[in-house]
Amino acid sequence: MPGRVARAFFIHSITRMNSTSDAETIEELKLRYSQLAALAGELAHEIKNPLSVMRMNMELLKEDMEEIDSPVSRRAVERVDTMVRQCQRLDSYLKDFLQFNRLRTLELAAGMLNQQITCVLDLFERQAERQNVQLDRHLDAELPGIMLDSQTLQAAITNLVKNALEAMPNGGQLLVRTRLIRQGVAMDVIDTGEGMEASVLMNMFKEFYTSKDGGTGLGLPTAKKIIEAHDGRISVQSEVGVGTCFTVEFPTPARLNEQPKEDA
Repeated sequence: MPGRVARAFFIHSITRMNSTSDAETIEELKLRYSQLAALAGELAHEIKNPLSVMRMNMELLKEDMEEIDSPVSRRAVERVDTMVRQCQRLDSYLKDFLQFNRLRTLELAAGMLNQQITCVLDLFERQAERQNVQLDRHLDAELPGIMLDSQTLQAAITNLVKNALEAMPNGGQLLVRTRLIRQGVAMDVIDTGEGMEASVLMNMFKEFYTSKDGGTGLGLPTAKKIIEAHDGRISVQSEVGVGTCFTVEFPTPARLNEQPKEDA
């Protein structure tokens, strides 16, 4: 995958820097890494368009084959269906990679964390009901404002909520709460799902690492990247068979502390 190529290129460049007299500076290496990442993003975008055309035509072919009732056509439908699923998987990889690779410089403005959480949870209410997941919101009405980029922050929260629901395919409880902390504000996303092994916890924020079938391994790294771009930090605690808690902390600028509080 492009991310692995970029990292390998960066490591090779560091090694070269340490082994030559005319060593490049770290800033030059960062520039080369950035250029390669941009090239990988352009390549991913170019692949996405013909892939969509291939998927659409295979779906149409599947519909045509389903009209023919014969052993040969039934086998053909199964094979075409396999190709369609693989195209969907590749499309998911490309979508997540493009989001990760193109995280722009954020346009931060004063906003309320509770509002961003509410927008995301409203989108997942129906899915939670279908999975028999109890969705609880404990949002502190006294929470002060923070500096945020609404679109990207909602994308990060979406990744965390989606991850929690995937951990509870047979039902459970999902609690999202906000609270004041000394440094600013915090959000906890707590599920009663499967929990994670220590090896997963150690690698979960690495690009392209995934323990899920069909996962891209970019959801949580993207969330972490967005949160850190907000000068925030993310941590996780998990126990197999008990559940998982993601905690996200954001600083509160002093000038926002005196703003009127929002209703939960």
